[in-house]
Amino acid sequence: MNNQASIGNTRSYWLQTMLRIASPVLEALAERKLRATMPVENKKEEQRQFSHLEAFARTLVGMAPWLESPALDAEEEKLRTHYVDLVRAGLDAATDPESPDFLNFSQGFQPVVDTAFLAHAILRAPNALWHGLDGRVQANLVKALQSSRTRKPFFSNWLLFAAMTETALRYMGADWDRMRVDFALKQHEQWYLGDGMYGDGPDYHADYYNSFVIQPMLVDIIELVHGEYPDWDAMRENILIRAQRYAAVQERSISPEGTFPVIGRSLAYRFGAFQSLAQTALRRELPVGVAPAQVRCALTEVIKRLIEAPGTFDEAGWLKIGLCGHQPELGEPYISTGSLYLCSAVFLPLGLTANDEFWQGADALWTSQKVWAGQTVAIDKAI
Repeated sequence: MNNQASIGNTRSYWLQTMLRIASPVLEALAERKLRATMPVENKKEEQRQFSHLEAFARTLVGMAPWLESPALDAEEEKLRTHYVDLVRAGLDAATDPESPDFLNFSQGFQPVVDTAFLAHAILRAPNALWHGLDGRVQANLVKALQSSRTRKPFFSNWLLFAAMTETALRYMGADWDRMRVDFALKQHEQWYLGDGMYGDGPDYHADYYNSFVIQPMLVDIIELVHGEYPDWDAMRENILIRAQRYAAVQERSISPEGTFPVIGRSLAYRFGAFQSLAQTALRRELPVGVAPAQVRCALTEVIKRLIEAPGTFDEAGWLKIGLCGHQPELGEPYISTGSLYLCSAVFLPLGLTANDEFWQGADALWTSQKVWAGQTVAIDKAI
């Protein structure tokens, strides 16, 4: 197989894998049958009330850039427009108080999180997921986002969930709370530990929350609200530099075999652990010396390693709890079936068109492959 065919097949593999994950969620919600049909695997019964919003919002947070970007290939564009229609129907079903699938945006603490993931998805695809909605659905969506304010976030990365929701409300032209945005930005500045790493609250955590939440949300919030106040403007450069450094660390953490350190909580989010690297690639801001093609190859190997593990899906195509297959012991009490769909965040580069360097560059070894093959590699250094 020539390299160009291999590259085309890689993008196709990413797309097919993303849609394999997303389709059961989006098709059920569009038909207003998500609650009726989605199995919920959980450890705590109370998580059932949150799982459906988790599944929808987290699926969209990774799909959104692809939904937003018209495809060059006619067949892919037909697929994209079909899924845009499914998602718009899902947004209606999720926010219509008369719908059997009206989702939980306000009861319990968990909706603070997944309202923010939904808000983040909309901001990553504003034409597809906001401007393309009719006025009734837009109004219901605003009300749903605002209803999440009935709970305050915890003093941790959760501050960014509140800030992301307010950032979306600002974009929508609705009333928004500047203080929630300001508090999240300023507090994360206080929690910056150095070399591209933030604490999750006052303490350092050895986990992937800098990628699951912190770096991607900080980057997108500051990009949307800078220009509002001079002190926010002054934060932007450092936030972007730190995200780029963290992406360098993430790329180096992928082993030659496509594995990565099994550390910290929420490992059941699978390759969602690489959202920050994927976002940096989407923004075309990879660090010097890190080629888009080596990131494509590294992430492809991670995706294959995990998604093809036996037991990843149930018989109906829904994700099951685990990292590499079905490993329910890796699910924390807050993990349920819906939580797992944050894995979609790895697919952000599908928002780059097929002729982008990310997809067109010749296959390349990533850093750990080069090192363990005895090849020349640049010295790593802190910022």
